[in-house]
Amino acid sequence: MADRSLRGMRLGAQSLQSDEGVVLVDRQVRTYETTLGERFAVTFAAEAEVPEVWASPKSGNEGRLLDEGGEQVAYEAPEQKHQRTHWDMLLERRTREELEEVLQERLAFLRSRRGTKGAKDV
Repeated sequence: MADRSLRGMRLGAQSLQSDEGVVLVDRQVRTYETTLGERFAVTFAAEAEVPEVWASPKSGNEGRLLDEGGEQVAYEAPEQKHQRTHWDMLLERRTREELEEVLQERLAFLRSRRGTKGAKDV
């Protein structure tokens, strides 16, 4: 029975495709260095815009781009925007006087529901 068994390839072990006719895009390899001195290389397409900062694949630390001479490229961090709070967004929609008026209306409504006329009665 062993001499009648079919012989073939293992599934998924080898590819039947060849590299024939495959044209790779032009590439450039750029080097980055972290503040701890770790250097790593990243491959980009030749026409790609290379970022000035890249995360290290090993440590995750931020690496800065090095030029051909091994010096760090001048880097200007993007300007951080002030984070808007709820109060800032509220002031964009209403003036402070309008907010005071709305506050007094709501306080009067709440006091009428509780049956009190003002804070002095308490």
